Amino acid sequence: MRQDGVAGAQKITIQDIADLAGVSKSTVSRYLNRGYISEAKAARIRAVIEQTGYQANFFAKRLKMKRSKLIGIVLPRMDSVSVGKLLSGIGRILEPAGYQGILLVSQLQEEKELENIVKFSQQGVDGIIVDSVGITPRHVALTRQLDMPLVYTGQQREGLRCLKIDDYAAGRLMGAYLRQMGHVRAVFLGVSEKDRAVGIDRKQGFIDAFAEGRPEARVTFMETGFDFFSAYNRGPELLTAGATVIVGATDNISLGVLRYFHERGIRVPDDISVAGFGGYDVGAVVYPALTSVYFDYELVGMKTAQYMLDAIAGATSHLGGLPLHFLERESVRRVGAPAPAGSASCTALV
Repeated sequence: MRQDGVAGAQKITIQDIADLAGVSKSTVSRYLNRGYISEAKAARIRAVIEQTGYQANFFAKRLKMKRSKLIGIVLPRMDSVSVGKLLSGIGRILEPAGYQGILLVSQLQEEKELENIVKFSQQGVDGIIVDSVGITPRHVALTRQLDMPLVYTGQQREGLRCLKIDDYAAGRLMGAYLRQMGHVRAVFLGVSEKDRAVGIDRKQGFIDAFAEGRPEARVTFMETGFDFFSAYNRGPELLTAGATVIVGATDNISLGVLRYFHERGIRVPDDISVAGFGGYDVGAVVYPALTSVYFDYELVGMKTAQYMLDAIAGATSHLGGLPLHFLERESVRRVGAPAPAGSASCTALV
């Protein structure tokens, strides 16, 4: 320990705090940056900081620098493949630039999302990234009041810094493919229109391409949540819809459908086809592998982080587009084609 019990007698480091509190250096760093740690560890760190006077030194240094080197990141939820990849991409850009991201989760609640933006604005971060559940007029008003850059991802709103995939184009990719595969009746299992990107744009792109030039084509919309079990629970209604294909607005939704069908001996794609959006890795290891539109969420995170760093520096961003890739796998059958011999029911390995 590099001090004699008198606060400030010698320079106190994060490692000193960690040694005295009996925790790791990274745990102390998370505590100082308001990241999550257990209450017991937080209490030990807090006691050491009060004893050594380190806290005052730490925040004084931040004020002197005029930049915290912290970026607030507001997420809709944590139990999502896309969120994990988004964070990985953000970290790949922020960390080499000397920035650290700190997280708040909104649990898919608009009010909580707005509260989290306000919290970050009061904590002296250099900028805020919001993976938004939906940009409302209140978001617009709040964003314009901030004295720091804010970048939205997942949604689009004119006049704000936003970066997202083209959900309408993704919907059209899937709709055109299923039209070519001969499907005429489909169920689009989607989310609330409060989420404009997924609940409106992706769905409308699918409907437009699927029905294009075919007055006989029919798309039934059923609403679900983003989670696996919400989709699973819509299973009984899906079976009575008379569709030849079920399209989940995300792969997670489609995996819930696959599990429901498997448990009831309904063969995919022999009895009914299933497709999704996202191109998650798990979609390649279920049987049958899930046909999907692939989104590079890690690239979205990287471009979003670069957009943020450019905004902090007052520079102009030249980000380019976000590619879409169609993954034709095993879960969709051409209507009218004979079933393969010895075909089996689907097994969702989730």
